[in-house]
Order: sequence, then structure tokens, then C-alpha cells
Amino acid sequence: MSWNQEVIRETGLQFFGKMSASISHELKNVLAIINENAGLLEDLAVLAEKGVPIDPQRLKTPASRIMKQIRRGDDIIKGMNRFAHSVDEPLRQMDLHDTLALTYALSNRFASMRGVRLELEPPSIPVPVVANPFFLQNLISLCLDFAMGCAGAGKTVSLKAEKIEGGAKIMFSKLEDMAKVETGPFPAERERALLQALKADLVIHKEMGELCLTLPSQAEG
Repeated sequence: MSWNQEVIRETGLQFFGKMSASISHELKNVLAIINENAGLLEDLAVLAEKGVPIDPQRLKTPASRIMKQIRRGDDIIKGMNRFAHSVDEPLRQMDLHDTLALTYALSNRFASMRGVRLELEPPSIPVPVVANPFFLQNLISLCLDFAMGCAGAGKTVSLKAEKIEGGAKIMFSKLEDMAKVETGPFPAERERALLQALKADLVIHKEMGELCLTLPSQAEG
């Protein structure tokens, strides 16, 4: 293999750790809200035991909040499971939009912390690719991080996967201020190593305010 395995190994560990920490933070938030509402139900139960009339709505509201958080927690765990299994195979056939959607979901917390809104546009047709799913998610995340930095707080970053002749592409757009923003070198060593491993290409259109990540229909594992 000609690509820099050491750089990819290091950035892969950083990516896995970053996402795992974010997922655990989200799950802690879910548990905190469940705990708060369970405590409220317990307080109402104590009042009922003392003969205090309880409006049924006062029971329904916290119960509804708990159920909402259980569904949220289930979605988070499903995403975590998909992310964890992305390291199972060096090559896998996948729909690029599905992979983009997973990375989008995992990145929403980071976007919120930076005051950036993420917008995921569905493709008109399936976008099949064969690639290393973990490498691809890592590269998408790095590109998205750069795009959010270019957009700035209060702005939107739009993401879309499209099928093209001989492969597929991901567009990171609505980066109107890209030419005005001071950023470090990009793509840097980490991105270049992943681009090489995936046989991908990244083009930055500052005037148009977009990044274009192009992938062949079959990449190297």
C-alpha cells in the first residue's frame, strides 16, 4: 500500500475517540432528562400516597418526556452501532447518501456547538460506491469540519451525495464566505492520506463557496 498508514491510523483513532466521546455525551443527556422526569413522577407518587389529588396530565407530561428520550436514546445507539461496525470490513458496497447521513447525524452536536446548521439534501437516485466505510466517514467528517469553519456561526452547510459517471461525489455547499475566511492549509496531511487511500479527489471552489469530494465507484481498502 502506498498511502501513509501511520497517519491514517492516528487520525482514525482520533476520529473514533471524538465520535465515541460525543455519543456518550449525548447518551448522558438522555439519561439526565429521564432521571429528572422519573424523579418528578416519584414526587407525584408520594403526593398521591398522602391523598393529594393529582391531575392526570401531570403524570402524562413527564411520562411522555421519558418516552421521547427513550426513542432518542435508541436512535443514538443505532447510530453508534452502525458507526462501530464501519471498521468491520476494509471494503464494503454502500449507498453514499446513507454513509453521509450517518456522518451528518454524528456531527450534529459539533455543528450545534459552533452555531452552524447542517442541511442534508436527498439524492434523486441511489448513489452506490465500494469503499472503506471508516476511512470514508473519517474523510467526510474532516471535510465537514473544514466547511463549518468556513461557514461560521449562524450559517448553514448543505450536504448532498450525487451519482456521477464512474463514481460519485459529495458537495459541501452554501459556503459563501469561504474566500474571506482565514483557514489553515486544506487538505492537510490527514486529508491527503485518506484521499489517497480512497483514490478520491477533493476540489475547493472558493468563488462558488463549495467543496467537492469525488469518489470512484470502487476504492482501495
